[in-house]
Amino acid sequence: MDYGKFKYEQNKKDQLAKKKQVIIHTKEIKFRPNTDDHDYNFKLKNIISFLKEGNKVKLTIAFKGREIIHTDLGVKVLQRVIEDIKDIGAPESPIKPDAKRTFSTIVAPLKNTPRTQTKPQD
Repeated sequence: MDYGKFKYEQNKKDQLAKKKQVIIHTKEIKFRPNTDDHDYNFKLKNIISFLKEGNKVKLTIAFKGREIIHTDLGVKVLQRVIEDIKDIGAPESPIKPDAKRTFSTIVAPLKNTPRTQTKPQD
């Protein structure tokens, strides 16, 4: 067998495998404990579109000033989001404190969710 032909075929296989791979990005959506209903619905719509594209979404709740006293309100907001998207995505990890004044969780799309095709990002 010709070594040059072998290298050519191997290179073609590698290119085809690279072309078919799916890259999953992690998008982040930030909430506040007193996020208004309109803003909440707008962010929820974005979360749903990200999950339908096949991306993971990091949900973050940020506290400013004395809001940190009411961490239960922030956790309720994240639980509400998780409840609203339970048909499309499921949390990978429980809600936990990230830094000094933030709580977060990562939501991944469900396996049986149909993906919408988008152009790959360069």
